[in-house]
Parts: sequence; C-alpha cells; structure tokens
Amino acid sequence: MMITDLKNYIYDPESGHPPRQIVILLHGLGADGQDLIGLAPYFAKALPDAVFVAPDAPFPCDMAPYGYQWFSLQNRDPEAMLSGVEKAEPILDNFITGQIEKFEVPPEKTALIGFSQGTMMSLYVAPRYLAKLGGVLGYSGALIGGDTLAGDDIHKIPVHLVHGDADDVVPVSAYHHARTALEAAGFPASGGVSAGLGHGIDPSGIESGAAFLKDILD
Repeated sequence: MMITDLKNYIYDPESGHPPRQIVILLHGLGADGQDLIGLAPYFAKALPDAVFVAPDAPFPCDMAPYGYQWFSLQNRDPEAMLSGVEKAEPILDNFITGQIEKFEVPPEKTALIGFSQGTMMSLYVAPRYLAKLGGVLGYSGALIGGDTLAGDDIHKIPVHLVHGDADDVVPVSAYHHARTALEAAGFPASGGVSAGLGHGIDPSGIESGAAFLKDILD
C-alpha cells in the first residue's frame, strides 16, 4: 500500500509573503521532521521568501523504540540499501509533488536538504524526479546507486555536500566517493570537509549551505 501522506512541520517565509521557494528537509535514521525544522531560521536569513517543510520519514525506526526511517539500515550491503531507497523513492516523490502543488512554487525553485539517511534519499530521488529541481544540500550522507547517474532521465542538478572528518557513523570516505561520482557524471558539485566535526552539522556547514541555497534558488 502506497503511503500518500507524511506528517510534516512547516516554517513559513520570514518575509510574510507567499512562498517563492520551497526547501524540504529530510532527517536521518531514528529522528523525525522536528529534528531539522529547527535549522530553518538560519537558512531563512538567506531565503526570507522560502517555506521550509520537514516531513517525518514514512516508516518506524527498526533500530530504536522511537523515531522514523526512510529505509532500514540493519543490512548495510549496497544492494540492500539500494532496495530500501528504491522502496521509499515513490513516497518522497509524491511528497515533493504535493508541496509544489500546495505552495504553487515551480520545481526549479524547490531544493532538498538532507542529513545522513536524508542525504542518501535526497541524492537518489532529486536527480530522478520527474522535473528538474533546484538542487540538493547534503550533510553527513552517502551516495546510493551512484553507478546509475548516466541516463537521459537523470537531471544534473547542483549538489553541495558537507561532511565532518571525525564522523564515526558515516565515514568521510562517503563524502569523497559521492563528490567524485557526481562530478564524473556531470553534476555541478561543491562543498567541503569540516575538520574535527563528527556526525552532525556545524555553523560553517550551515553558512556554506545557506549560500548554496541562495545561489541556486534566489
């Protein structure tokens, strides 16, 4: 049965005007939409006309008694993770489409922000979305299915990745793999590694991410 609706949290445009951009924030394993919506005020400084939307992932987390997941990470073999992402893809596709229709903002003015598993989802779904989105800002994540980025149906959207070199959950090697694969496939990729940062988001990452969002959406 297709899940057609996700509970979500909204941060309205700080300008008080109707939204000119949509930024969808996708949380990591075991968290929920509230985990990332708190970042919206920081990004809103760069995009005061943007609406920020943070959904709960569709499935209860199977590794904790609370929170949600986009797919299971009990098996981290590449094939199992790809299967999980593919299962969740139509759910996220449907959510993106719903937000675009609800707020009457075009796809090219819509961006995804992901953290950890949310970055994995963003990097898979956004290039394959039915229309060309504005781009992806990914923190502490990884690229799933990177060997299938050459098709005619792949949108080569801008991607900005930020990762900590002390990340003990998703190793920084995942950043280098993703950056190399995206650039080889022709994506405009940017970002960097934060010294001493673990599995999280630091002020410099928010600053560079906000500048990226303003560049691609404003």
